[in-house]
Amino acid sequence: MNPVTVENLTIAYHQKPVLQEVTFEVPEGKLIGIIGPNGAGKSTLIKGVLGLIPTASGEVNIFGEQYKKQRKRVGYVPQRGSVDWDFPTNALDVVLMGRYGHVGWFKRPGKKDVDFAKECLKKVGMLEFENRQISQLSGGQQQRVFLARALAQDADVYFMDEPFVGVDAATEKAIIALLNELKAKGKTVLVVHHDLQTVEEYFDWVLLLNMRKVAFGPTTETFTIDNLQKTYGGKLTFLQDQSIVVEGK
Repeated sequence: MNPVTVENLTIAYHQKPVLQEVTFEVPEGKLIGIIGPNGAGKSTLIKGVLGLIPTASGEVNIFGEQYKKQRKRVGYVPQRGSVDWDFPTNALDVVLMGRYGHVGWFKRPGKKDVDFAKECLKKVGMLEFENRQISQLSGGQQQRVFLARALAQDADVYFMDEPFVGVDAATEKAIIALLNELKAKGKTVLVVHHDLQTVEEYFDWVLLLNMRKVAFGPTTETFTIDNLQKTYGGKLTFLQDQSIVVEGK
């Protein structure tokens, strides 16, 4: 059964469509990049799938059932800019929040949960900062903590909204290593991504989006100049070294 199935999903803000009749089925155990220009509805798509914003029409299923029935099987890393980093909590407590789906919101995490959370921090190179207030962490460190929280959810499918934005090269390398580790375990990961230069290196499949689905499939077949031009229009420039420039970025 497919980890994620989206059928005719339409989302509107103030009666203005942001996503229109988007349909796709996600295969299991793949790293999938969600690609498109600013304002294309990439983050909106993730939020709609997770029920964080209302949808106008369409249906979303996680492993064949509604998201609310499969919540424990889903991990989510939001955009770093959408998080209140001044909230008074430390790195370990943030990661432990990822265990609440397993232990319940009204129970304290046990020693096994704490040990598991510390192991997740260790995987992202942040164990030594477990007692550090999140407001005192750098942007890359904050992103690593949120990745650790997603790992602590021990999910089967993950949604990550621009995890590479604003991080240093070492953190980006750590993130992609983590994504490949999840893939090796049979997990499915969908990532909103902006850097066209790394798409072919990072992702097995891509969803090209600009309010509507332009194309979806294996990267080798789908990430083509023709599909990119359909997605970005005249904003793309293809250089002789085969790199791609998006105007205005």
